Amino acid sequence: MSNLGNQLVAAEQADIARCIRHLLARPLITADTDPDLFELVCRRQTALMRWFDYNCGWTLAVEPRAGYARLIKVHAEVDGSRPARRPRSGRAAFDRRRYTLLCVVAAELMAGPSTTIGLLADRVVQATAADQVVPAFDTAARSERMAYVDVLRLLESYGVVRAVDGSTDSFVDSAEAKVLYRVDSTLLMRLLAAPHGPSQLDLPPESGRFAELLDGLRHEPRYGTAEDRSDTQRNLWLRYSVLRKLVEQPVVYWADLTEAQRGYLASPTGRQIMRSAAEQAGFVLEKRAEGVLLVDTDAIATDGKFPDDAAHAKVAALILLDSLNASAGMTEEQLHSRAESLLREWPNWGKTYRSDGGTQRLVADALDVLFDFGLIRRDGELVLARPAAARYALVHTSDGGTA
Repeated sequence: MSNLGNQLVAAEQADIARCIRHLLARPLITADTDPDLFELVCRRQTALMRWFDYNCGWTLAVEPRAGYARLIKVHAEVDGSRPARRPRSGRAAFDRRRYTLLCVVAAELMAGPSTTIGLLADRVVQATAADQVVPAFDTAARSERMAYVDVLRLLESYGVVRAVDGSTDSFVDSAEAKVLYRVDSTLLMRLLAAPHGPSQLDLPPESGRFAELLDGLRHEPRYGTAEDRSDTQRNLWLRYSVLRKLVEQPVVYWADLTEAQRGYLASPTGRQIMRSAAEQAGFVLEKRAEGVLLVDTDAIATDGKFPDDAAHAKVAALILLDSLNASAGMTEEQLHSRAESLLREWPNWGKTYRSDGGTQRLVADALDVLFDFGLIRRDGELVLARPAAARYALVHTSDGGTA
């Protein structure tokens, strides 16, 4: 092959690796939000579809004319570590009410290609009033209007609705606000990442059967069930279940895998597929005695940073992790004491945590960070550092600082 041919192949491989990592971080890419990346995904869509299907069993839908690419990530396990977030300065996670309204609003948006914020709110009021399980939506309450606006702004960020006249935020102050939306119902239908739509499940709306409903949404017939899988289905499921964890989780510990999954990764076929998938996606594969992880040196696939000086909870998490690394485990009371000393030592830091109960909130937020990054675990009342935590050990310098 000529030098030019080699360069073209290398450029194509680099494009594919970059797109894979971008799609892992942002499963929805639109021509409006990132035209250059969207054009690249369209150009390399065949190879990208092949990679996601072969390694993860996921579908990549690319619609050049509609202007979006959607990676349909399906998981057999419920994972609450990446919630939808309110588009406000605090970036608080969606609560149950917002998720409920998101589902109802999405259903009512299917009524037509355009609507107003008031007409849509009226439809949500009617829909919730007729539902035996969902609490009625009350536009007279400011808290309800804020939740409704958070839902609409999330859908705006996805490109599902677009305000062509007026501002969505104006509804917080007045239910009489005037906002006109254009609705992309095709893209809206792509948002649900589940093998089965809720309307396909024959289950009554009983709260006691919610777990059964979730299981039905997530079930992938392609792989059968644990009791009746063929050898081919079993091998497919092992490959997908392991590689999904690798590309989605900061670290995968051997102890957290089933015996069958560990056996798959220990086999020549499993090792080769894992190495090949990592190389094609541009990851550096790190194997340790305790587990394995994929490192993205370009931080393209990273949807959260740690350490991160920009977030108080992450700063506290790093310091508390240093204490955990130096111990055989700590209780939450001990961590509260450590957090209190941090607030005393740095009087101008962490002002949002200086009200009543601030220390408890700081520790809770810091522990959430550490759990999400796979750096700690619980053993009864103790919080213990996991092996990957050693990567973040603070080094105390001769001048009394840390690095």
